[in-house]
Amino acid sequence: MASKRRPGESVKPEKKRKRKRSCEEPAELCSVLEDQQVKQTVREAWGQKTACTQGDLELDCHPFPHCIIRNFLSNESFVENLQRELLQLNFHEKSNDLYKFKQSDDLKKRTEPHIAGLRSALFGRFRSWLGEVLGVELEATVDISCAKYEYTDVLLCHDDELEGRRVAFILYLVPPWEDSDGGTLDLYTTDSNFQPESIVKSLVPSLNTLVLFEVSPVSFHQVSEVLTEDKCRLSLSGWFHGPSLERPPRHIEAPVPRSLHLPRDETLLMEWVNPMYMDISYQEQIQEEFEENSEIQLKDFLQEEKFREVREALRLSQIQWTKRGPPNKRCYEAASLDTLPQCLSECLELLRSEAFFLLLSNFTGLRLHYLCPADDEDEDEDEEKKDIQDGEATGSSSEPSSANTSREKEPSIPVCCGEVRRWAPGGYTLLHDAEAAQAEYALDLVLPFCGADWQSEFGGFTCYVANEEDEELLTVYPEDNSLALVYRDKETLKFVKHVNHKSFSESADSSTRRAFYDFSFVYYE
Repeated sequence: MASKRRPGESVKPEKKRKRKRSCEEPAELCSVLEDQQVKQTVREAWGQKTACTQGDLELDCHPFPHCIIRNFLSNESFVENLQRELLQLNFHEKSNDLYKFKQSDDLKKRTEPHIAGLRSALFGRFRSWLGEVLGVELEATVDISCAKYEYTDVLLCHDDELEGRRVAFILYLVPPWEDSDGGTLDLYTTDSNFQPESIVKSLVPSLNTLVLFEVSPVSFHQVSEVLTEDKCRLSLSGWFHGPSLERPPRHIEAPVPRSLHLPRDETLLMEWVNPMYMDISYQEQIQEEFEENSEIQLKDFLQEEKFREVREALRLSQIQWTKRGPPNKRCYEAASLDTLPQCLSECLELLRSEAFFLLLSNFTGLRLHYLCPADDEDEDEDEEKKDIQDGEATGSSSEPSSANTSREKEPSIPVCCGEVRRWAPGGYTLLHDAEAAQAEYALDLVLPFCGADWQSEFGGFTCYVANEEDEELLTVYPEDNSLALVYRDKETLKFVKHVNHKSFSESADSSTRRAFYDFSFVYYE
């Protein structure tokens, strides 16, 4: 379309509206960072992995090098205004196997004066100082966000390893804080396989204190559960990017031993299992529901007398409990089988018995016993025969392929593995790379003894997720004497959500109960 204008009228370019930006408030850093002698001393100490203290700056190398800088920002009013701006941000609930807390959006482009001023100081002057101390060139990449940890929030054991991360930092903006409030930054030792072992140092958050450490194969740490209901653990955290430290091959754990079923007949089932689950027609209904949903919970599974007997026996002092780790993968206690009272040994015997394998086959339709018919078995055999005939007709058959066909036709033997677990506050399991690599088809069984007042907000529930996705497919909550069965494929992983301290402060029998228990088994066709 042609445009018109009056004679002599000039054409002025339209001015773009500029976004109004707040004026950046300069952040003054503590004077110790301006001292060249201090910088040289810290550089030498860091390189030699020795401790040193220079005024408000402290370098410690146990269990791995980390630096604490108190009074990081020299202006108290700047700190107060920074807190105010951060608390006005939008925060989002973050929760998965590893953590539970609230996090802000990325602060890379925030224009609030004090947030912008701190960002400029951190990734400008301080980045240059840190690069000189470490003897590496840190990138200008800005990677920073704000986190709020409140009652029962936690960040479990991890090493921060991710391509490009060189140094992690945390700036605390907390009210007066004590060790009893939780929320400490816990540092782990590592073993010869670079796996975390135990917490040897806990740093209590302190207002205007910066903590930093190099991201390395041994930089395992956690934020312990916040135990105070009255305070908010506010912090800024992020990473300085640069060349990553060399990382050894990841340690691969030995597989959990599996066992065949025990030769026990249905007499054992009659003694232990609720009679309604022995009814064939009811088993058919259960199988129909299980085949549709791939999971089911069978309430009141054990006979009431047996359930009470097991529940009481689980609390006996004769049982020896062993902590299962490492903490970057799991943290709970498992019973030493040779210390179990007789009724617990008998319950384990039930879950490993041939009769129970057959019962599970009836519940699920899975081929966990030779008496359970395989659907499409005849069709598969015809297909195999046809493949062999086709191979012979084309002259492509060979001795190795015949051997392979023979091996493929051999039926697999159902096996299982299991344990008795004790869950106290702080217990959990995590998703990890090795588990994803070894995932296979399996039937999970959990029989909890958790008390009638257990609530979902206490944690301790089992989550099933799709591999490399955040979406939860299924959550199974512990329920007294309710047998949970879940069939998972190779793309499905599971974890047990962190058990928090709220579970015992609010439970009706908190004076006597200090843990809940379960029998956990996995069955393979």
